[in-house]
Amino acid sequence: MTSGEAALVQHLDACLGCRGCEPVCPSGVQYGRGLEQARERLHAERGLSTLARAVLGVFRHERLWRPLFSLARLFRGTGLPRALAGGGHLGFGMGMVASSAAGRYGGTTVRRYDGKAPAGPETAGSHAAEETAAVPPYRPTVPSAGRVALFRGCVMDTLFRHVHEATRRTLEANGYQVMEVAGQTCCGALHEHAGDRQSATALALQNLAAFSGEADYVVVNSAGCGALLKDYGHLLGGAAAEALGAKVRDVSELLATAGPRPGAPLDLDVAYDAPCHLQHAQRVHDAPLAVLRAIPGLRLRLLPGSDQCCGSAGIYAVLQPEMARAVLERKIRTFADATPRPDLIATGNPGCLMQIGAGLMAARLPIRVAHPVELLDWSYEAQAHGGQAHGRSRR
Repeated sequence: MTSGEAALVQHLDACLGCRGCEPVCPSGVQYGRGLEQARERLHAERGLSTLARAVLGVFRHERLWRPLFSLARLFRGTGLPRALAGGGHLGFGMGMVASSAAGRYGGTTVRRYDGKAPAGPETAGSHAAEETAAVPPYRPTVPSAGRVALFRGCVMDTLFRHVHEATRRTLEANGYQVMEVAGQTCCGALHEHAGDRQSATALALQNLAAFSGEADYVVVNSAGCGALLKDYGHLLGGAAAEALGAKVRDVSELLATAGPRPGAPLDLDVAYDAPCHLQHAQRVHDAPLAVLRAIPGLRLRLLPGSDQCCGSAGIYAVLQPEMARAVLERKIRTFADATPRPDLIATGNPGCLMQIGAGLMAARLPIRVAHPVELLDWSYEAQAHGGQAHGRSRR
């Protein structure tokens, strides 16, 4: 390899793949496609690093990732990851695990409700809350907005199962019928981004077969997964893959289309941080803001740099931890310097939630992270149980 080729490989490896260059390119160059093709060629010629092969190998097989992430969820439940969170490599990793936990409002995890609009008028009051993993059956309360198949994925289905539950409840509260789909697996985005097209294709074909039913939409609550699922037509080719991609919607898109209906007020200062693969790859900008603005009492802001990458970028934070932390540091400083300081950062991608959450813990900032759909779920829960939710979010 010549020095020029080595320099090119270094730049390709260092690129976050956030695709932030695409919207500002006057020629409309699809840099993301070019990067993936370049990495695919590099993968064929020199393979992947040992660490990258190990990480992608886990995501390739459900028999590996499901028990591994399930154990991480159990470990998270002990409270040790939050206690050990800090600035070093180990502490940051512990912070990432801790940040995958269900969000809390007012110091307690919200109670579960059945997704139905409350029958009576709202009354002021606060309620103690307790968590249960039960997902209630669909009970339509407003005119049907369509049948929705829920994409569960891998990390979302293990560490972020609470976001799936919130997705189901909020969609049902807005008239959607949510269906479970058997036989689905990891979307393949991490493999595609790394140049392992063969593995990405195999996973995509499995999902294509699983989602061949009659749902009107396939709903995704992970920005990275949604970006690739929408692009299955390019990855796989063929009418079936194109048709599946056309059905894929981020959960915020479906909720924004339905309104969404407002719930009870939440007394929170919230800063929205846009996931790269939602804003740049999917070009979804307004829908998450519409979801958050539908919550009465919530004070929503876009801080400087909210449209810039957090440094997670799939497995980038694992392969290039120093660079990823340097990218994140700018966001953490912005959060710390904001006046008033936000109670919570809302973002719609698991990697972003874990990366930003770990950075906040390392900086000892009392700011939480949550998926936007969780906040709407809290609002509906408070409404279903008697009115306004009181209290500020705190660690």
